[in-house]
Amino acid sequence: MADIPGEQDLNGIDVDKIAKGFADEDSILKPFCFQTTTTAREMRWFQKTAGFLDSTDTTGITLSQIPTSAGSLPTVVAQSWTRNTSYVKNFKVESELIAEEDIKDNDVNILGTTIRDLTRAVANQVDVRIYSVLIEAAAATPTTPNPTNVNTTAAIADGWDDDVTGNPVKDLLIGNRKIRAQSYKLNNLVAYMNPIEEQNLLNYLITVKGSSVTDFASDRVVDGMLTRVVGNRIVVSQNATTDSVYQFIPNVSLTWKSFKPLSAVAITEPLIGTKIRVSEEGEALLTDPKSVHAITDTVV
Repeated sequence: MADIPGEQDLNGIDVDKIAKGFADEDSILKPFCFQTTTTAREMRWFQKTAGFLDSTDTTGITLSQIPTSAGSLPTVVAQSWTRNTSYVKNFKVESELIAEEDIKDNDVNILGTTIRDLTRAVANQVDVRIYSVLIEAAAATPTTPNPTNVNTTAAIADGWDDDVTGNPVKDLLIGNRKIRAQSYKLNNLVAYMNPIEEQNLLNYLITVKGSSVTDFASDRVVDGMLTRVVGNRIVVSQNATTDSVYQFIPNVSLTWKSFKPLSAVAITEPLIGTKIRVSEEGEALLTDPKSVHAITDTVV
């Protein structure tokens, strides 16, 4: 008969410390966010307009008016921001009651497993929320991003799963160019994708273009690991939806505002048993949408 939730003694076990360790292992997107705290559940923040500052075009004058002559007054330019309001999201989960009798005599380490799985459940939903904000979709299952905000380009020809017409490397290079054109430095770009896109990218590099990049291709055949392509760190997650790839700048594109950090507690019902509860509160902000590039239609 399978064991039910009953654990080793809770005495001396730092449940919160164990949970934080698991969270570090299972967070994917959050480490790429600029992380800060907030003391209010309602957050007002500003999204800076991207690009280089320049003079405004007027009738008959379309070139920049910043270059000027000696003795002339400087041209006046101004930066603009868009004010936004966001609200803290709550992520909470708890275990069923672990009977006191089971805690005392069960040798199976269900306690550690329970803490790990509850923490992963919270961390996964935080990851889903950050991804949803990254692509500017309201739902956990996102749709095509708003082209007026993030940079967007459809994959070349028939997408990454077409060995003849697809060109994922050029798609990534186009993203690099479009982000750079918005005055951002390409510091260790991340290309966040579903395993299907990783599969098609590896196939393109090894099978389709293997003879052109022999050493690279042969290395990938041996270890199967794809870590970086044309300046993009490849990050793969099941939470990323297929048919799109998102390039962004770590610690620039996104901010994670923490209202309450991830915490875990053991809640004891005297002479009855114990529950494990895990919670985190915060919200992701897309502060620099033009530092993001979406490659759409990667699968046809």
